[in-house]
Amino acid sequence: MGGEDWQLWIGALSEAGVLAPGCVTLAYSYVGPAHTAGIYRGGSIGRAKEHLERTAAAISDRLAASGGQAFVAVNKAVVTRASAVIPVVSLYVAALFKTMKELGLHEDCQDQMLRLYRERLLAPSAVPTDAAGRIRLDDLEMRADVQEATARRFSAATEENLAETVDLDGFRHDFLEAHGFEVPGVDYDADVAFR
Repeated sequence: MGGEDWQLWIGALSEAGVLAPGCVTLAYSYVGPAHTAGIYRGGSIGRAKEHLERTAAAISDRLAASGGQAFVAVNKAVVTRASAVIPVVSLYVAALFKTMKELGLHEDCQDQMLRLYRERLLAPSAVPTDAAGRIRLDDLEMRADVQEATARRFSAATEENLAETVDLDGFRHDFLEAHGFEVPGVDYDADVAFR
């Protein structure tokens, strides 16, 4: 989760002479709102994310001579194995999804990566970053109106109204799809021949 493996990998590729001049390397991260700050910016996860960000700067220094750069892309909350089991995070993500879908702002992983390339990495000028040098793809999630509506949903959620308050079905679908289930076009009832 920190940057050690990333730095070792780029170092090995550099020493082998297989990095193209001007290459760009990315690591993905998440910052999140106040609801998740205790988990994502405090404690051991937060220390690992800080290490990742320091590693991006160290890799950029190494690649600078050939015009290369390293970035940490801070993405919008998505459904992962981790987000499904870290306390509070799954409820926040389900509330966020409902808010962003209602506002027409929701992006799945593919949408985010397309925006990363189209609007950030392939920008006509320098890659836009925040003061810490990170590419921020969580800008839609962190909009004040999105955070306010998500916080209201999060606070109002109870066991009795969960299905109406948050996007439980969307969270469930994304989790299952990431693990090979509920994938469109797959017949899960079809017989499978094992050899």
